[in-house]
Amino acid sequence: MAQLKITLVKSLSGRLKKHRATAESLGLRRISDTTVQPDNPSTRGKIAQIGYLLKVEEVK
Repeated sequence: MAQLKITLVKSLSGRLKKHRATAESLGLRRISDTTVQPDNPSTRGKIAQIGYLLKVEEVK
């Protein structure tokens, strides 16, 4: 199964509560935090919501 490497590249301060909660649900709390998540519709939906804060790479 494909995996996605997700890195927080912009600050969460001043963002909507909903967007901060989404970042935390991905395991991202501060700038440069990185997590590897499965590539599924749930993860893709979270990325779509806060994509402007993230850098996403595909891991093989």
